[in-house]
Amino acid sequence: MLYHLLFALREYYFPFNVFGYITFRSALAAVSAILISFVVGPPIIRFLARRQLGQQVRDDGPSTHLAKQGTPTMGGLLILAAVLVPVALWVDLGERYVWYVVAAMAGFGLIGLWDDLLKVRHRNTRGLSARGKLAAQAILALGIGFLLWRGGFPTMLTVPFFKEAPIDLGVAFVPFTALVLVGSANAVNLTDGLDGLAIGTTGIALATFTVLSYCAGHAVIARYLGIPFVLGAGELAIFGAAAVGASLGFLWFNCHPAEVFMGDVGSMALGGAIGAIAVICKQELLLVLTGGLFVAEAVSVIVQVASYRWRGRRVFLMAPLHHHFELKGWSESKVVIRFWILGIMLALASLATLKLR
Repeated sequence: MLYHLLFALREYYFPFNVFGYITFRSALAAVSAILISFVVGPPIIRFLARRQLGQQVRDDGPSTHLAKQGTPTMGGLLILAAVLVPVALWVDLGERYVWYVVAAMAGFGLIGLWDDLLKVRHRNTRGLSARGKLAAQAILALGIGFLLWRGGFPTMLTVPFFKEAPIDLGVAFVPFTALVLVGSANAVNLTDGLDGLAIGTTGIALATFTVLSYCAGHAVIARYLGIPFVLGAGELAIFGAAAVGASLGFLWFNCHPAEVFMGDVGSMALGGAIGAIAVICKQELLLVLTGGLFVAEAVSVIVQVASYRWRGRRVFLMAPLHHHFELKGWSESKVVIRFWILGIMLALASLATLKLR
């Protein structure tokens, strides 16, 4: 909204032309998100504490986590506000792809909020049933995939390290999109278990896809790098920058010892947004590398459950993976920082693939 007003003033005063640059508005979105987090964060945390909307800790989790019981949760509401307000201010709202990402973030966030409220109400960690949660996520993701497909969005699958990928998914693009969005949302959700872990790793992934979306939306850069050009995808760089700013702002309150947890409303919203950006940038497969930590966390849970059911034995001391390293004697801060380092390495590897084609 503010972008449209200020950019229109360029006809009267030339310097306002700067608001036409995606890079400039991305910087404004990131700064706005951080400032909103700092201003809105404390009252939201006080509200959550006053309403006794506290974290429910797993009975079978690490004993060191028992002290976290009752810490305000659903801090993802702060993340949503810190992302969506700057997006409304600085993004060209006429670009339809922005609305798909907003729908993914808000939709998955609402499902997560529903899950969080059930946990708080019943004072346990169960929340929504697994089937109910997956059904709601699948309906939302299939809807987004269907609208993209019906809107003429390109259905070619981009394969890292190859300039040309002759794989046209056709109508299969719809369930494939749903798989990416649901998988991303749940993988980020599983990563949310230590102070600062999920928000730090998602911030790194979002920064990576901010760069990728800018490249995908710039015809000259896309042609030079040999990646698909998606008209309008550049505006997603502003969304991504706002999400990175919101991640940094939330980390201010979520670093160890955390004052607030994001809850499912935050983790699912961020995961859904990352998945949607990856789809629209035509870098769905690269998400596996960029979000390698999320994949590892999800796979560790799948392997643990399958092994226990089929063999009666556990592969890890505890799943998800971050708990395994905690029980091996790593401190919480050490696990988080080392996972951040790995996340940065994966992000750099992902960006390197742009030239290795």
